[in-house]
Amino acid sequence: MTGQGHLANIGNVSDFFVSLGIPFPMLNAYLSSSVECFGSLLLIVGLASRLTAIPVAVTMAVAYLTADLEAVTSIFSDPDKFVKADPFPYLLRRSTHLAIGSDPFLWPDLCVCFGV
Repeated sequence: MTGQGHLANIGNVSDFFVSLGIPFPMLNAYLSSSVECFGSLLLIVGLASRLTAIPVAVTMAVAYLTADLEAVTSIFSDPDKFVKADPFPYLLRRSTHLAIGSDPFLWPDLCVCFGV
């Protein structure tokens, strides 16, 4: 589900956060959904890409730690599990945005190189 989908179904997101044991589930649901929706929109347009990449990357890192903790803890013993986890492509893209910005001529080459 996308950030817009999360905002449209905020109750489901909050219930999911309760099941994960995340504190203040409704507040965190609004916060993470807004960051995913509006932050990703800014990244797509190319506005403030490095600044916007920070909260989006943090959101993806928290998603990794809460939803796929087993994949994170096995990063060295079973790296395939870490790379195949759902948050990995998003975290990789946002980390790349943070590192190099959003140069429209460079992105297609990087996406082909990394297979994303």
